[in-house]
Amino acid sequence: MVIVGYFSGRQKDWAALMDAAARTLEERGARVVGRIVQRRGVSAGGARKMALPYSSRTLLTYGKVREAATLCERTNADAAVFVGCLTQRQRRVLTGMLGCPAVSLADALTSATQRPRPGPPSRSRPEPSPPSEKP
Repeated sequence: MVIVGYFSGRQKDWAALMDAAARTLEERGARVVGRIVQRRGVSAGGARKMALPYSSRTLLTYGKVREAATLCERTNADAAVFVGCLTQRQRRVLTGMLGCPAVSLADALTSATQRPRPGPPSRSRPEPSPPSEKP
């Protein structure tokens, strides 16, 4: 999995949030193969653009989406897990652009807890044979 984070320049603990997401996914058996971070409002130009709407389709700039797609392809990632929430439209668009499923962290954790855990083999009794007909 590739972890993708989108953070405001005002969010100072973004690295800790990315680390926590990676740790939580790894505790549930996922293999984190990379990270992509989009920070908005960090540079002087970005700070001026903070009031402008971001891409409602991708949350990320086009360059960052290309970077994430390259990382997903290069690492053969199973999914791109976004630390923040994604709408259905964003999931659909990003899945197409990234070449692998795009999901929010909350959705990834929910689906991981709903998977059946491997347990001991079940002891099922063989089905009784139908009675044979004698001529």
